[in-house]
Amino acid sequence: MLRIPASVKPHVAIPEAQAVFLEALIDDWHILADLAFSDLILWVPGIDDNQFYAIAQIRPATGPTALEDDVVADVISYDTEHLVTQAYLSHEICETSDNQLRAGIPVDVWAIPLMVHGKCWGIVERHTNQMGVRAPGELEDHYLETANILSKMAWRGCFPDQGHNRLTGISPRVGEGLILMDTSGVVEYASPNAVSVYRKMGLMSDLIGEKIVPLTSSLMNRSGGPVDSSLATHFKSRVSEETDIETEHASVFMRILPLTDNHGRIGTLAVCRDTTEIRRKERQLVTKDATIREIHHRVKNNLQTVSALLRLQARRMKSTEAQGALEEAMARVQAIAVVHEILSYSMSGSVAFDDVADRLLMLTGDLAAERGHVNVRRIGTFGEIPAEVATSLSLIVTELCQNAIEHGLIAGTGTVIVAPQRKPDASLEVAVIDNGQGLPEGFRVNDTARTSLGLSIVTTLLQDLHGEFQLIPNPEGVGARAVVSVPL
Repeated sequence: MLRIPASVKPHVAIPEAQAVFLEALIDDWHILADLAFSDLILWVPGIDDNQFYAIAQIRPATGPTALEDDVVADVISYDTEHLVTQAYLSHEICETSDNQLRAGIPVDVWAIPLMVHGKCWGIVERHTNQMGVRAPGELEDHYLETANILSKMAWRGCFPDQGHNRLTGISPRVGEGLILMDTSGVVEYASPNAVSVYRKMGLMSDLIGEKIVPLTSSLMNRSGGPVDSSLATHFKSRVSEETDIETEHASVFMRILPLTDNHGRIGTLAVCRDTTEIRRKERQLVTKDATIREIHHRVKNNLQTVSALLRLQARRMKSTEAQGALEEAMARVQAIAVVHEILSYSMSGSVAFDDVADRLLMLTGDLAAERGHVNVRRIGTFGEIPAEVATSLSLIVTELCQNAIEHGLIAGTGTVIVAPQRKPDASLEVAVIDNGQGLPEGFRVNDTARTSLGLSIVTTLLQDLHGEFQLIPNPEGVGARAVVSVPL
């Protein structure tokens, strides 16, 4: 989406098609800035056409800036002496005949109207610091020649092209590697950095004079892997393209733009970046992520084994009290196992806790079924919970539900509702409500927590989470309400 400074928005009206075009220009205009060794400013006419507003600016990475200050949101009033006004009115590229002085520095200025469907959709002002002009050489000559081609393409509304493909990543800068090809795909010029990139890919011969597609394909195929069959399509496309090139020794990201004049295509420009180290780190992260998920999976399996052992032990117990204690321990282990199971499928550091809660409530309901008919359900959503909070929260919810069933629903039958709610202060509030007998007279949480293992676990975990806990009579009717608040 085209970003317009807040102070400018009330003064401009940019239709959607124009906004898309200007946004596409900003995607790739760093190429023009670097090739021209120039600062670029994008001006758009105001609603009344009597003013022009600067909505974007970029400085070159290949030379000194000509603009010391940021001019975004600046305004130019209607002035026929100003190049921006002249370009807008004439629909022609305008430039200074003599270098202007800015803070004592000679600056060459161009104003390029962006003509699309016969209308001027904006003006790109190009400022070149002549004090820092680089010594002429083959690289500088090719840079400036290509910059002039792109400037005229922008004037004709061909840069960006009408079928512009938006970047999925950060576009390479010209200084990272520039390749110029003729209409048949033969390399006419390659900057030293571009040659270095191809050397790293395995090229032993010269790059200039070679056909780019078969040459790149041969380097890709040395690793014995599949070759990107669309490579030729990318280089011959009439619209800007991007492609990842993988060889045995290197990875390269390439941005490809067609070059045109009034008569059609005259060549192709490609800027490339060596992404070998980036890809290596990405593969390491993927491997590490897979390892972490496998660990979660194994922990879950081990916990389920422990839970099964506790169940077998509980069945052999003749003491009802001992059997109940083992069943509670089994529920706690299963609560932790559920979190690890969800984390084993997660690709992020957070957990969709609704799924965890629903599984916990189902397990709690199954354990309570031996005593009577208990309806345990969730109302509301937990949302995404950080992984470091999820395990403690799962135990808290399990303990509070078991406490409500065991001490609230004394008859063994009733309803327990878990009601999570996200608060505006980025905290999570969870209420566990039962319709049982309620709290005894004179009840105090701190006193009960000393003798109740379940409440002791809840209060201890909440201290670690910097949370708060209340156990009060249910103000909406019979029963009790346990309320937990946790900052996220």
